[in-house]
Amino acid sequence: MKIAFIGGGVMAEAIIGGIVDAGITPAGSISVGEPVESRRQYLEDTYGLTTHGDNLEAVDGASLTILAVKPQSLPHVFPQLSGKLSEDNTVLSIVAGANMTTLTSGLAHDAVIRVMPNTPAQIGAGMTMWTSSDSVSEAAKDATRSILRTLGEEVYAHDEGMIDMATALSASGPAYVFLFIEALIDAGVYLGLARDVSRQLALQTVLGSTQLVKDSGKHPAELKDMVTSPGGTTIEALKAFEDGGFRAAVFGAVSAAYEKSRALGG
Repeated sequence: MKIAFIGGGVMAEAIIGGIVDAGITPAGSISVGEPVESRRQYLEDTYGLTTHGDNLEAVDGASLTILAVKPQSLPHVFPQLSGKLSEDNTVLSIVAGANMTTLTSGLAHDAVIRVMPNTPAQIGAGMTMWTSSDSVSEAAKDATRSILRTLGEEVYAHDEGMIDMATALSASGPAYVFLFIEALIDAGVYLGLARDVSRQLALQTVLGSTQLVKDSGKHPAELKDMVTSPGGTTIEALKAFEDGGFRAAVFGAVSAAYEKSRALGG
């Protein structure tokens, strides 16, 4: 299976690495359309694939084309590819905010898969939601599922509207978690801990807590209650969170991201 990439940035490289490491297709069957010469050279040297400065050359003979460009690049990419993709070529888009209507009309191509990954995909710990148009074959869906599983976990959505929800929760979510981790570290420093010690404590606490939720199968509230003794330090901290509107702030943030995602998609 020949796989073409339009765009050779960080997320494209993460997917390329996953494909090659999993043996989904050999590096020699991967081509990348990338305008920056230094980036093309890096990808060729690192992965042994083929690169092109011309996107149309990159997609020639491909059965799967992965659209991995910035949203603002679409007005330049669409005219290059519109109506020029072969019928057996399925387009997989990771372009944020570009919905099915935008993609199918801009490419003049019906077989389109829309994917919403997140940045932990770069280390194989990502969370991806995806959906597809009716014209996508089962074989293309299976290939997509295999590729996305090299990046972490994946969920198929039968309703495209769920992609905007995933954008707000899992795609933007790492930034929320990074902010919380940063706040924890700074709080430790405020109390008097050395920054490197506070960082170690915060990172392992977040990592271990997440793993405990996954491995135990228990509801987070149940695990929270197990840590919270009557009249103790934890309940005092939780009361401060509630007084500060922590839950409401999380609800509000995710809802704001959802509305923004819908607006970007037109």
